[in-house]
Amino acid sequence: MKSRFQTCSRFPLLRQKGWAFCVLFVLIGGVTAQNNSRPTSVSVLDFGSSSFAPIATTTIRQTLSKIEGLAVLDASLTRAAAKGAGYSGSLNLLVSEARDLGAALSSDFYLIGDAQTLRRSSSATPIFFESYCSVFVISSRSGRLVLWDRLSADSSTPVQAEQRLIGQLQDRSLANRLSAAIKKAQDDERALRAVVNSTAPLIEAAPDDEKVAEAEGLRLPRPFSRSRPAYPLSAAKADAEATVDVLVDIRADGEVDNVEVVRWAGFGLDEATVATVRQLHFFPAMRNGIPVPLRVLLRYNFRKPATP
Repeated sequence: MKSRFQTCSRFPLLRQKGWAFCVLFVLIGGVTAQNNSRPTSVSVLDFGSSSFAPIATTTIRQTLSKIEGLAVLDASLTRAAAKGAGYSGSLNLLVSEARDLGAALSSDFYLIGDAQTLRRSSSATPIFFESYCSVFVISSRSGRLVLWDRLSADSSTPVQAEQRLIGQLQDRSLANRLSAAIKKAQDDERALRAVVNSTAPLIEAAPDDEKVAEAEGLRLPRPFSRSRPAYPLSAAKADAEATVDVLVDIRADGEVDNVEVVRWAGFGLDEATVATVRQLHFFPAMRNGIPVPLRVLLRYNFRKPATP
């Protein structure tokens, strides 16, 4: 795998190619401190354009509406707001894009995803049908992916597969997972706001490219070795292809400090990326011959492996 620093959104980019797959995402919008007078608002965007997508979307909305303390916003207003914001159904968003979409929806959280019924075959079963629904939960305030899930059901007919999946979407266990994810996101964001005025020193962001860095007397950090995240089974099951971007603080001793996902993909790809980056070691950035801490952007492109 070849890697090199490139320019990307004001940060040098370490590009690494891998694999990816598609899923359903539930996005949770900007969260304000919940109190007894106002429920947490949630928007549910359409889960794709397949014939099964409207059924899955409606079922998810019904499941959410049964959760105490949540208010599901009107479907037509949500659809109009998403269209007005230029959202085209992507499940692989920059945090800034997700935050802007959440602002347009005017909800604390929002869900996006994908739902389809596909004809499949395998060595054990020549022909069967799989219905799946991928769900992502996003915080409108932070734009972060709070939860991802992919539910699926198989059967010999598409109708039976869809009925089985609908049963999973209506199950209380899904409602509990969504509710818990929203509650945790609210708690985490309140805790983060409480320390936002921390006196912790700010780390310098790397220049746009190496030529700019050289003009400033700065040599960008270089990894000891090129490592790529493993392509997880959860991604393989979804045939996902996506890009994960992470901002990485590299200390003056070349060790990785903070890692922040700024373009999420779900399906286990974000977790695989963070785990890999935390194991990297770098020749540190140098300014006029002196090691300095620096923040850089690393990008990993995931592609589905070719079938042997």
